Amino acid sequence: MTSNLFNPLTLRGTTIPNRIWMAPMCQYSADVAGPATGVPNDWHLQHYGSRAAGGAGLILVEATAVTAEGRISAADLGIWNDAQVEGHRRAAALMREYGAVPGIQIAHAGRKASTDPGFAIERTRGAGDVNWKPVAPSAVAFSEDSQVPHELSLEEVRGVVDAFAAAARRSIEAGYEVVEIHGAHGYLLHEFLSPVSNRREDAYGGSFEGRTRLAVEIADAVRAAVGEEVPVLFRVSATDWIEPEGWTADETVRLAALLRAHGVDLLDVSSGGSVPRASIPTGPGYQVRFAARVRRETGLPTAAVGLITEIRQAEKILADGEADAVALGRELLRNPYWPHQAARELGETPRVPPQYARA
Repeated sequence: MTSNLFNPLTLRGTTIPNRIWMAPMCQYSADVAGPATGVPNDWHLQHYGSRAAGGAGLILVEATAVTAEGRISAADLGIWNDAQVEGHRRAAALMREYGAVPGIQIAHAGRKASTDPGFAIERTRGAGDVNWKPVAPSAVAFSEDSQVPHELSLEEVRGVVDAFAAAARRSIEAGYEVVEIHGAHGYLLHEFLSPVSNRREDAYGGSFEGRTRLAVEIADAVRAAVGEEVPVLFRVSATDWIEPEGWTADETVRLAALLRAHGVDLLDVSSGGSVPRASIPTGPGYQVRFAARVRRETGLPTAAVGLITEIRQAEKILADGEADAVALGRELLRNPYWPHQAARELGETPRVPPQYARA
């Protein structure tokens, strides 16, 4: 009998060979100047290729900016112009060659853009102006140390919708088979969702309907851009961890039902990121309950993520019906071959490249 982790999952026209997925994790390793700005390079090829060879069923490429100003840092990947497509095509083809379904997370960092996270500072030295004015739903800074962002006009909001649609179209041209919309972790779409960062008084603010309007419009635009056969995922922060004044788990359930009606096939459920000092009770599988609730109350498939590290833990999440897939992040950074080990432990046959079969 096939284990839960190795039971294929079909979303629209795509069958993913197992339920062990690689969560999107920024590498801050793209070129920061010249024609290769934002393009996947040798680091990305070996990084994603090794996880494909390691047996992951779906690989979601890190947050890839839909506009230049939407990058978290100057060293982020991008897919805001046609010249970037070829580099993504190489990455998608490599993942597919080694048995994984290639997916991409398209994103806009909003008020958390134009930062220098960690080692990316070294990559940007001598590259000219690598900082810019971030944008957001309202002119409210993320923290005391952050820039005050430019508040998007209604015309600029419509431009964001168009940018997501164009990025989704380029993603399919590049060979990605799954597109995930990034609506979590305090980035632009999450900023619109959360009253902590959205102080607008127009159609995109105030009520739940107003704050979710951009997410729904982008879901519609991405669905139209990719067609009916391509799975569209949406990553959400289930809570800001500052209830009741922030985005809440109850609102996440309402949003999930709304997104399902607008063509989203699976909710990738994370949490946090909208404020710098939230008190988050972390522990093994601490976010799984949010994925379980969405799945139970809306019928929308979910992926669970967050301190899922043990094979039997991951198998039990699926066996108990708490999620339809598990997305591993840092555990796959530590161990690209975790899926092979899971297969052996659960009595399955690992999907091993022939070059490694003797091991």
